[in-house]
Amino acid sequence: MKSTNRLLVIATLSVSCLITANIIAVKLISFGPMVLPAAVIVFPISYLFGDIITEVYGFHWTRRIIWLGFACNLIFVFFSWLAGVLPVATAWEGQDAYNSILGYTPRILLASFAGYLVGEFTNSYIMARLKITTRGRWLWLRTISSTIVGEGLDTTLFIVIAFIATPAFTPLMILYHWASKVLIEVLATPLVYRIVAYLKRKDNLDTYDHKTNFNPFSL
Repeated sequence: MKSTNRLLVIATLSVSCLITANIIAVKLISFGPMVLPAAVIVFPISYLFGDIITEVYGFHWTRRIIWLGFACNLIFVFFSWLAGVLPVATAWEGQDAYNSILGYTPRILLASFAGYLVGEFTNSYIMARLKITTRGRWLWLRTISSTIVGEGLDTTLFIVIAFIATPAFTPLMILYHWASKVLIEVLATPLVYRIVAYLKRKDNLDTYDHKTNFNPFSL
């Protein structure tokens, strides 16, 4: 299947959400007892786009876009680091602030990359397999089930690698973060239904991954 303009738009939005999430993840926010990375307000949206792409266009396109997002994030991180180590202008006093936000540590990068790849591929795999098992019925069950598992792995990997042995870490941080992402998926389900129906109608497509190679490294 050739790509369409609609797929291109969704892929662009998905990658944009991913990079935005990684920028704002350094800030911790709180709602009463809940302490969460600020990325929780945008990162789940990338999972919604992953669900939509897998449902309409198939796992093989989702796999390409996951790796595209990984590559774009890597480019952003590299040039953020390069800008940070370049000589500072005498009149500029924002180097410390720049480093605190964009001076990614290897630990944060490892947490982000590991959580993203494992979570996104797991989410899309479950979506694709459940679509075959349910014969295309119960989209809500497939999106929510895949999110519960995918976001659970993503959240656990990111929080443990990024924050364990720091004052900010508590096991409840994982639970709160994961539950918030799942809640966003549940609330967004009616919107996902509308977008999926629109794309299937416009692109005349409803992909089932019967013969798909699910190896994440197969491009």
